Amino acid sequence: MSQTKDTVAVANNVSATGAVETVAVTAPASKSVSHRYLMGAALAHGTSIVRHTLESRDLERTRAILCAAGATMEELPESTASSGAWRVTGMNGRPSGGTAAAPLSCDVEESGTTCRLLTAVLAAGHGVFRIHGAGRMHERPIAELTNALATLGTKTAFEEKPDCPPCVITADGLDPALCNGMVELGMDISSQYFSGLLLAAPMGPAPLTLSLGGQKAVSWPYVGLTLQCLTDYGIKFEVHTRQTPEAQWSTLPDGAWRQLAEARPGCLRVTVHPGHYRAGEYTVEGDWSGASYLLAAGALGRRPVRVEGLRADSLQGDRAMLEILQKMGAQVRVEPQAVTVSPSRLHGVELDMGHCPDLVPTVAMLAAFAQGSTRIRNVAHLRHKESDRIKAPAIELAKTGVIVDELSDGMLINGLGGRNNGKPNHPVLPEGQNLSSHNDHRIAMSLALLDLCQPEATVRSRLDDPSVVSKSFPQFWNIWEKLA
Repeated sequence: MSQTKDTVAVANNVSATGAVETVAVTAPASKSVSHRYLMGAALAHGTSIVRHTLESRDLERTRAILCAAGATMEELPESTASSGAWRVTGMNGRPSGGTAAAPLSCDVEESGTTCRLLTAVLAAGHGVFRIHGAGRMHERPIAELTNALATLGTKTAFEEKPDCPPCVITADGLDPALCNGMVELGMDISSQYFSGLLLAAPMGPAPLTLSLGGQKAVSWPYVGLTLQCLTDYGIKFEVHTRQTPEAQWSTLPDGAWRQLAEARPGCLRVTVHPGHYRAGEYTVEGDWSGASYLLAAGALGRRPVRVEGLRADSLQGDRAMLEILQKMGAQVRVEPQAVTVSPSRLHGVELDMGHCPDLVPTVAMLAAFAQGSTRIRNVAHLRHKESDRIKAPAIELAKTGVIVDELSDGMLINGLGGRNNGKPNHPVLPEGQNLSSHNDHRIAMSLALLDLCQPEATVRSRLDDPSVVSKSFPQFWNIWEKLA
């Protein structure tokens, strides 16, 4: 049986000795990398080819706004329902907006990545842009970013809730001279503010140094993906670090930033030089976030699952799924471009997931099946995502008999694995009990894992809105049918 990007194939038949077959699936394209590479191509001078982009609602929004601001994108015949290929003609480095009377409409819908990255990128252009969306997007604060942009000359007017979209930004390019070439920006809530300014900085007339402030740095690996994008598109920058906020700065050798596992406020800064994004051919790698549900299925299900298209040396923070599975006792086999996870008895662990918050719903579900308790910490900012990703898993797992304690910075999941006294040793969804996605793609996909011990539960039919997965993984349910 041949395998394409949109199909799932049985990799190994049951052997004569009764060995269990392995199911092979292909990881979706990285959502984070797709956003960044399409932006780089749109800002370039000339024409680029960007392959294996994730085809989802979030990426539709990013493409639409970039095209409205001056780029053109032509879908190539090699595209499939889940993996896009685009010929992108750049806007020559300057997004173009509308006028005060008729701002350019920039509808991000519910894509936080689109909103935060493009708000900074559009501010480096010229004209008036109205940033707006749907659902909780109008409750998700972006003041830290817009305050930083204000020091560079961008004006922002909020229309409804203070510091949140919808808002109108009036841009006339970024002027580092207004702030002596230095902007301090925190990552307490999101790393995307920092990434957005990194992407915008090359369009300025002079070098811009972004200094990491705040109290902590969540999701630092996503900044690494942004630096990789800048490198691939020919943008020059230097990364400076120091041991303490009082110490002298030192400049990392070229590429040494790839080894940074974390960043500490007051101890890291990046200087980006003016330059043109370089047109070329680019390919997006597989997505560790989207693959997390498939990898978890290997640990909880009846058959090993092999996920192909994952780079073992990826800079994606959600590559941490490997270490988390191993720490919980899962059998994991790693190859340069694939990972296989086999059915395993899991146990509770303590995890700092500040660098990989998108994995929390998946790990919460794994923890529900595990023996003992699992504590997840350093993810207080999850309350500001598409849903409250601390409360939502607690509500849904409670329906299956799993007790989840909400903590100030995370959650404590009391796993059912190994329980006796006549009680089930795994989550059970009672007959007639429905589930809520909380309008959140990651909650919906994590709940699908309930199918693996109780196939009759048919999570998809019990969910209030299974289509919400289209935000990041439109082909999810097609693939899931082969795993459950």
